[in-house]
Amino acid sequence: MAKIHINIGSNQDRETNILTAIDMLHLNFTDIEISDIFESPAQGFDGDDFYNIGINATTNISAQDTGGVLKNIEEKIGRDRTKPKFSSRNIDLDLVFYDDLIDDDLNLPRDDILQYAFVLAPLVQLNHQMIHPLENKSFAKLWEEFQSENEFKLEQYNNNKLLEI
Repeated sequence: MAKIHINIGSNQDRETNILTAIDMLHLNFTDIEISDIFESPAQGFDGDDFYNIGINATTNISAQDTGGVLKNIEEKIGRDRTKPKFSSRNIDLDLVFYDDLIDDDLNLPRDDILQYAFVLAPLVQLNHQMIHPLENKSFAKLWEEFQSENEFKLEQYNNNKLLEI
């Protein structure tokens, strides 16, 4: 079984779309752990703030097939892939890591880990001692470095805010 981490983001009907995605993830993966909610401004465009949440899970399917499951879930929730990359979206599911697999074609581990607080913060919360396979540093150490080198706005809420709706 592979340990995976998925980042879920939404800035349209955020609560409903993220809860729907979590329900669908439960149908496809096991041992699911859910981070707190991290709210951040839209990056690269003007739009409503995003909710992001990290999910740890285990799977017995390949990394490529896992990516296919995530795209299928996005489609079922109504993700419109004709919109520009930096635009509002009802749901975004990104496979952030798959065990310690390094695969450039699948962008694993995901480049976004080192670029965006809304990806790194939930990852750190659930996997603080895990080592990034390319950086050879724990996610906690990467978060410490990120905080000292970057300006960002990120609000953290207990996931009960979302899961009790």
